[in-house]
Amino acid sequence: MSSVLERPPTAATGRDRVPPRRTRVLALPEARWALAALVLFLAALPLHLLDAPAWLWGPLFAAAYVTGGWEPAWEGLKALKDRTLDVDLLMVVAALGAAAIGQVLDGALLVVIFATSGALEAVATARTADSVRGLLDLAPETATRLADDGTEETVPADALAVGDVVLVRPGERIGADGRVLDGASDVDQATITGEPLPVGKQPGDEVFAGTLNGTGALRVRVARDPSESVIARIVAMVEEAAGTKAPTQLLIEKVERRYSLGMVAATLLVFAIPLLMGSDLRSTLLRAMTFMIVASPCAVVLATMPPLLSAMANAGRHGVLVKSAVVMERLAQVDAVALDKTGTLTEGTPRLTDLRPLEDSGLDGDALLRLAAAAEHPSEHPLAGAVVAAARDRALDLPPTEDFASTPGTGVTATVDGRAVAVGSPARLLDDPAHPAAALAAALEEDGRTAVVVTLDGRPAGVLGIADRPRPEAAAATRALAELTGRTPILVTGDNPRAAARLAAEVGITDVRAGLLPQDKVAVVHGLRDGGARVLVVGDGVNDAPALAAAHTGIAMGRAGSDLALETADAVVVRDELTAIPTVVNLSRRARGLVVQNLVIAGTFIAVLAVWDLAGTLPLPLGVAGHEGSTVLVGLNGLRLLADGAWRRARPTPHPTDHPTTLQET
Repeated sequence: MSSVLERPPTAATGRDRVPPRRTRVLALPEARWALAALVLFLAALPLHLLDAPAWLWGPLFAAAYVTGGWEPAWEGLKALKDRTLDVDLLMVVAALGAAAIGQVLDGALLVVIFATSGALEAVATARTADSVRGLLDLAPETATRLADDGTEETVPADALAVGDVVLVRPGERIGADGRVLDGASDVDQATITGEPLPVGKQPGDEVFAGTLNGTGALRVRVARDPSESVIARIVAMVEEAAGTKAPTQLLIEKVERRYSLGMVAATLLVFAIPLLMGSDLRSTLLRAMTFMIVASPCAVVLATMPPLLSAMANAGRHGVLVKSAVVMERLAQVDAVALDKTGTLTEGTPRLTDLRPLEDSGLDGDALLRLAAAAEHPSEHPLAGAVVAAARDRALDLPPTEDFASTPGTGVTATVDGRAVAVGSPARLLDDPAHPAAALAAALEEDGRTAVVVTLDGRPAGVLGIADRPRPEAAAATRALAELTGRTPILVTGDNPRAAARLAAEVGITDVRAGLLPQDKVAVVHGLRDGGARVLVVGDGVNDAPALAAAHTGIAMGRAGSDLALETADAVVVRDELTAIPTVVNLSRRARGLVVQNLVIAGTFIAVLAVWDLAGTLPLPLGVAGHEGSTVLVGLNGLRLLADGAWRRARPTPHPTDHPTTLQET
């Protein structure tokens, strides 16, 4: 363990975001056609409602039909060639049928709805591809390969082979998975393991491609082909997990085709049978088109969407971005939760948690912290930042330092107020394992803290404990998720078991899976899924992205989340409020309840109007009024979740024991 990690000002940390290469929305043809249809519809709507001449609004509606309907119509025709009938073609036919009997507005609205849905699907697909491409930028494009005679050669990182030796300079990203041959340094590997602190690396230790080297130079022997590196496997797992969601989509398409076939067959029968029995063509056509209108699934579509969209809008106002109505619906189904540690349950930055001056040092807590912070002040290491931040919180005046020096894996030394101060690893600064400082350090490490020893003129003066503190609301969120799902969440983390166990005890988690690489987290999700659970995964880092993709639903913490996690996740907690997660799950369950209500209402209207049209004579205006009335009714019912009161009612109840960890001083 080192207390210093100096980095060049231009070096990127492991949690820095890779500039994303996003596909622009309007670069997608589906989005452009949907936007054109919407603009034309909105231009025609007021003219139609104000009874303007048909030659004013008619061409606008016709253009909306063409721009919004040609693509689903073309796809539907291609599906017909393969002897399948999808619901998109059915909607285009229904829209044209509505126009044929004078209901131009209804048909145009239907076209716009389906065009917009297709555009949203195209955007989601493009953004997923963008995020996977962005992950590849974590690995450097070039590496410095060392020849047998010691000469250096800059080569593409993907050209490295197993057995090659590469030189990794301070501040550079490591170009390949391998083992350290020579050198010592601290490596920030948060992108792979999620550990909040840099890890000291010595000869024989494993390093990963894409992780960031600290102040020491390393010679690394490549152990894996670049295509088999951990970062490359993360890309493959994200793509594979995204593909596993296809069977659900296939099931939906099968239901749509069956409904489409049934509706077309019923409409043809309504048209053909009366003709064969001698009815006149005009009345028969009117009855058939009325049947198509009242049997149209518009009411069913709107029965489902308003509650989900209202819940999405409400969640968005409160800092939770749910990416689609499908995600909002899936959130209601989760019955198991897996939580990441660093940056999710914790703040993601180390904090001073323990201040233990030795009795014979003659120092109190403030004096010990003042000396340690003064010595650490020139350092850029995260542990140093935690010590200095604690001193500033106590408004301590830090004296100037002289002779500052740092050694990777050891710590820092400096002269403060004329006395030699050293801050660093207990293993390097304590010669006597029986010294009381060693017992204090061991106790802190056993409790999951990182122990830092402070020596004064060569003698131990005290021990500091540093840890990544849990979020103040972590316990409340964990308890609320347990109440919603009926089981306690699981902690899945790449951090060490002791730190994971300590955090779990603080927030009320009993099932801890620590020391996990990204593929291990995916294995945990698969194990839960194979047991029949619908798993919600919450994380923030690149290392969480495969598990987020493999889960039934994934939620990313937005403030410190990596670009890949934000793109892979189905929802993002923008304000980093952990209690927002159980709140949005509870809100989605209320939305699902309204969906059921609306489906019953819409189904009842469709059934009654269809039977009326078949068994009697349903006037076209009454059929349209009933159809549109059911649409308005279910829409208004779904909008109930827009109110702020719906979010407040879904929030977990605070508990008196929920409080943040405080600094312990003895």
